[in-house]
Amino acid sequence: MRLRRRCADEQVVAEVMQETYLAVWRAAGSFAGTATGGTAVGWVWTIAARRLVDAFRRRAHHAEVPAEVALDVAPVPAAEDVALAATMGDDVGDALRDLAPELRQVLQAMVLDGLTVRETAVLLGLPEGTVKTRARRARIAMREALS
Repeated sequence: MRLRRRCADEQVVAEVMQETYLAVWRAAGSFAGTATGGTAVGWVWTIAARRLVDAFRRRAHHAEVPAEVALDVAPVPAAEDVALAATMGDDVGDALRDLAPELRQVLQAMVLDGLTVRETAVLLGLPEGTVKTRARRARIAMREALS
């Protein structure tokens, strides 16, 4: 599950899933993805990602999240990451694999997940300036690797 990869706290993930399902249920009639080229999966993921960012913001206002919570759980690769890794044996895949992990995280959040700089900063617990710098460094590294 993509949310578990983003958050090690199972309670937060469960709350976000509950809020996401409720939001999808309430707004299902307003989904216009097929007319605009979007998919239902992308729409649901966008809702879930935003709910996760909201949960991080709420928790940041109430208490500091202990660092050991995020470090104790090994990240679980999402199904799309496994599929992406299997199909990307070309130059792009090699360039992505060669990126430093902190650059790959920012690139994934902003490009694959479609998050804004601010949402990426909250999600990764980084200042917005750091996210912008890492995104720029990732783009430069990808450009150099592919040229």
